[in-house]
Amino acid sequence: MASARRRMTPMDDPSEDELARDWSLTPEDLVFVATCRGSDHRRRFALQLCMLRAHGRFLDDYRQAPVKIINHLSRQLALPPVLALDRSGRTTTERVQALRIRRHLGLSRFDKATESKLRERLRAGVLEGHGSGELLSQAEATLRGWRVMLPAIGTLERIVSSVVAQTTADLFSSIATHLPDALRASIDLLVELPDGDARSSLFRLKGYPKSANASVIKGDIVRLGLIEKLLEAGTGLDDLNPRIVRQVGELGRRYDAGDLRRFAKPKRDALIACYLMGARKTLLDQIVEMHDLFLIDMNRRARHSVEEKRKALQAQADEGVDRMAKTVEALVDADGAQTLGAFRETQDPPALVEASASYRAKERLEKRGHLDAMLARYANLRQYLPAFLALPFQSAPGSETLLKAIEICRALDAGTRDTLTADDPHDFVQADWRAHLTTSGKSGTALDRGIWEISLAFAVRDALRAGSLFLVESRNHVSFWNLIYEERSWQQAREQAYQRLDLPMDGQTFLTKITAEFGRVAQAAERGLPTNRFATIKDGRLKLKKRDAMPVSRALRALRTLISASLPKVRIEDLLQDVDEWCRFTPAFQPLSGYQPRNPDSYLSLLATLIAHGTNLGLAAMSQSVDTLTADALQDTSRWFLRDATLKAANTILVNHHHGQTLSAVWGDGRRSSSDGQRFAVERKSLLGSVYPRYFGYYDRALQLYTHTSDQHSVYGTQAISCTPREAGYVLGGILDNDTDLAIAEHTSDTNGFTEHLFGLCVLLGINFLPRLKDLPDQVLSRIDRDGGYGALQPLLRGRINIALILEQWDELVRLAASLKDRLTPAHVVMQRLANASTANRLAGALTQLGRLMKTVHILRYIQDQPLRDAIQLQLNRGEFRHTLARTLFFANWGRFRSGDYEEVMNKASSLSLLSNAVLVWNTVHIAGIVDQLRAAGHEIKDADLARVSPLTHAHINANGSYFQSPRQRTGIPPQPVSA
Repeated sequence: MASARRRMTPMDDPSEDELARDWSLTPEDLVFVATCRGSDHRRRFALQLCMLRAHGRFLDDYRQAPVKIINHLSRQLALPPVLALDRSGRTTTERVQALRIRRHLGLSRFDKATESKLRERLRAGVLEGHGSGELLSQAEATLRGWRVMLPAIGTLERIVSSVVAQTTADLFSSIATHLPDALRASIDLLVELPDGDARSSLFRLKGYPKSANASVIKGDIVRLGLIEKLLEAGTGLDDLNPRIVRQVGELGRRYDAGDLRRFAKPKRDALIACYLMGARKTLLDQIVEMHDLFLIDMNRRARHSVEEKRKALQAQADEGVDRMAKTVEALVDADGAQTLGAFRETQDPPALVEASASYRAKERLEKRGHLDAMLARYANLRQYLPAFLALPFQSAPGSETLLKAIEICRALDAGTRDTLTADDPHDFVQADWRAHLTTSGKSGTALDRGIWEISLAFAVRDALRAGSLFLVESRNHVSFWNLIYEERSWQQAREQAYQRLDLPMDGQTFLTKITAEFGRVAQAAERGLPTNRFATIKDGRLKLKKRDAMPVSRALRALRTLISASLPKVRIEDLLQDVDEWCRFTPAFQPLSGYQPRNPDSYLSLLATLIAHGTNLGLAAMSQSVDTLTADALQDTSRWFLRDATLKAANTILVNHHHGQTLSAVWGDGRRSSSDGQRFAVERKSLLGSVYPRYFGYYDRALQLYTHTSDQHSVYGTQAISCTPREAGYVLGGILDNDTDLAIAEHTSDTNGFTEHLFGLCVLLGINFLPRLKDLPDQVLSRIDRDGGYGALQPLLRGRINIALILEQWDELVRLAASLKDRLTPAHVVMQRLANASTANRLAGALTQLGRLMKTVHILRYIQDQPLRDAIQLQLNRGEFRHTLARTLFFANWGRFRSGDYEEVMNKASSLSLLSNAVLVWNTVHIAGIVDQLRAAGHEIKDADLARVSPLTHAHINANGSYFQSPRQRTGIPPQPVSA
């Protein structure tokens, strides 16, 4: 696929910009060409000169040259136009002229010495994890940088293939020789099929957890134990580049046991050993996550059970209270001479006993109903808790007591201790349970083990979230200080980090600037209150009026209708092929280095796989819709070509191409974006799936796709996350992981996408955070000066910023921001740590103070600045438009995810983003053509109206049916020139 694309690239129909860039002759060129005899000879000579300079090699057949290029050169040579060029008949003359052109351009030949030097460069690329397609591009770029004429494409492909094969073989052998003999022997057993079993032990190790229940967690801990036992003697790979280990491990994960059995032993051993090293980290993170989800579900079920019991007991308790009240009244009114027996006969004693029991049950439910419901589920928790607490936890300073409690629990499980005493740590037990914690017996006061262990399970969960407990061998649950620049590295990177972030070394300088901005905004807000139609202050509280909808003029409505009706009908597969011809996104899909694809031309299979995932159709159903493709071929393409890196690279190409379109600037400059989650039902239990009663009831599960959308409507970030955590933890990830040409400087979200920590980090990272807060009047605003005069705003500014704490932690704040900027760790992991940090954590406290300051500035600006409110609303609307398109494209299986496997969900989510970005590019090109025609016909089309026409309209796109069946319908529109 890559070769075919490369051969056609130089000869695509060029735009005017490309003609000027690649096919223009300099004055020196014109003098040089003039030495040739004959008009055709000059044309051919000029063509090959430009071809070699622009593309690094000569054209094989003159008849391939487009007429547009030939006559562009003819005009420069003052020659008449022609329809085509014939092949030259004299080979000797061609060789002589080729030598003259090469010397004129100062290029050397590709000889053995150059090839040897290139092979060394390519070996380094292989070890860095680059695939064959990337290496081929690097080889061409390297040779051109060396001023060497490129050899034939086939020659370079053979060199790249041989280097990849030899380097990976050497790498596998080198890794294998470092492995202990015991590990190499165990690896053979992992890939063998036990007698009577259709699955290998390796297959069972690779399983992704289907849900966070006790048996699955226990099973994962058993799998972790097996890996620990395999690696207990070490791997001998501590000095190997971690990136190489990850690359080889990822390759090993994708091969099945059958493939691995066929490989030579060094290759098999290297692949599986590196996979095991990564699997240990993955399993630890999964186990911690499942423990967290298990407790969330346990607590939810307990509370739901209490609510059900409360409903059932309420009527009985009310009836019992009424009965007892009547009995008391009867007792007061009774004749003093009446005997007790006679009175009892009038009151129905069994009913009174039942009434009392109902009242007592209701009273117990209110006092400890939640605790009883949790204890009823204690046995289920115990199925995995002993094994979970046996994990090698370590504690940060200040959390030693919790680690001691874990050791006590281990001793109880081991039988070396019998009971819990009042002297054992129990301050982690929640306050309303402590009254029920102690019990008295013959041996004195003891602690209820069930209450204590349930509380310990939650305390460990919270400590892992906050980072006060950590697991050294995990990936995301290591010590907080392992997530950011360690001290020595920070001292080396510190000065450059401040420069990259454009922050002063002195925190006081930064705060002086922010304080001045605070003063200006507060003064403007206070002065504008009398004429503010959106916000007022009444009884010391902020009162907001409902915002008016943005007006839609008759001209805008007509323009939307006209453009939508004018867009030609197109099938999704034809649309993808059109867009790929314009911007070449498919070469981004390269397999992992070391894998040789089965099908040398996988272009059709790749497009079909992207559509299968992006429409939720699935690979099996897609194979039935395309005559020439099998399910195995699509599965092979999905396994080896689709992964986070390749899907992200392809989407980056699409976003960049759209950003360069002239019309894109009408919607924005690409510096503003928004993020929001879109929820989808998931049919099977998984770590991502969670109960979301608001839309899916108490039994169906859902997940959400969290996407970042630019002001040009393109999607530059996609994450699959659970509906349980707050979306704010994932806002920064999409912005910081952005590899596109979009320089995001402003970002907006809704209320669920905001926290004070996020406000603080955004200002440190140079991002203007502009959320729309639904509960804006309830937000606490803060002042800087205790006695500052804020006029009518004084009642709103109830908080006070601790400036001293920000200054104290200034360098640590910048260290944290620089670590995120440089992608040392996923942003959502750091955000979770900060959100769960204790009040004693001074770094988290300083970030909170900074965030409160920036939140106050934002709210004061928001309530007085209508254009800002309109801009935020418009951007959030763009995200909603994209959600509508996504729902339409993701049509199959009623838009429900059939599997909760994370990799499969991410493949579908990223493919869906790719399809929506391809629709955006295709629509933008066609809308530009429609607008040009309208303006040429004398119609006035205002850019302000165009800015509110969504390029994500999709009524003309057919995404279902059979695929690649009918002849492709080409649009006939060449790619629009990209602005410089």
